[in-house]
Amino acid sequence: MAHSKSYRSKVKTGNWKEDQVLEEVCLKTQYLEKKARGELAAQRVDLLKQNILKPVNLSVTNDGYLHFGDVVMLVNIGGENRECSVVSINSDIHSLTNVPTPGIRAPCQVSAGRSIQPCTRNAFIITSVDGRPEGAILRFEQSFALRTTSGFARGLYLTSDVKSFQKCAKMSRLQDVYLDESDGFLSWWKMVHFDPQERLEYEGHPVPANMKVVIIHCKTNQALAVLGDHVLWTTHGKEYEVTAHTFLDSHRAERDNNQWILSTADPAGDGLALLKLPQSPAANQEFTNSNQDVQNEYTES
Repeated sequence: MAHSKSYRSKVKTGNWKEDQVLEEVCLKTQYLEKKARGELAAQRVDLLKQNILKPVNLSVTNDGYLHFGDVVMLVNIGGENRECSVVSINSDIHSLTNVPTPGIRAPCQVSAGRSIQPCTRNAFIITSVDGRPEGAILRFEQSFALRTTSGFARGLYLTSDVKSFQKCAKMSRLQDVYLDESDGFLSWWKMVHFDPQERLEYEGHPVPANMKVVIIHCKTNQALAVLGDHVLWTTHGKEYEVTAHTFLDSHRAERDNNQWILSTADPAGDGLALLKLPQSPAANQEFTNSNQDVQNEYTES
């Protein structure tokens, strides 16, 4: 009968010393092989952070409006139980792939991080879904897609679908929002004015940059939301959960959970553009007049 080992190497019986040395040599060999391939956990974390936190230049909008092809950040200015946050890629070492080059594996989750520095992790490109050329003005109620930058972020699309028992947000169990490779109908969104009473008047008008809007998922008609009372532990610290769910107040208006600012760069080169929110009827009227001027120019051309 062939001899079979019935004890572990730390049990001092038989050739225990040889077994112990052999086990140490095997562990060292495996470690060196993984290190050479860059597969150690510490190496993968460093790779992730070096690439996902690379600075990104946001677009500059000289006319004050959003366009297809613009690189923006989706900023929620915060509320009662949360700070200002930005929709970000929620990736860890398990969501990395080396095929064909190092990058994010799809599907990948998103979260709302509190760092507002533009980087690969939180930069999105406004993408046309109906063949509109880059540079064309984005308008209220017009379908579009939000895509991550190419390269390490792989150009994935912000996607959502009807919630089910198997597929829903991890903490809140609401409709899930994630990143996927497909640019189909599940990744289509549209913007509406944050004030429901003004919504009909602004339909078809250009969407202003750096001003509050509500982002609606076209298939489910649910609004993109950030949840301050559901905190996720991520590689980048504590962050808020992002879902697609419309939160209404007593006046049937979307709450601040659903209000977003598509932030661009300051034309003067001083970082992010200021968050210009119309606070008075006069400011709203001026905004409407400027939109009407652009609408007339677009119609004449």
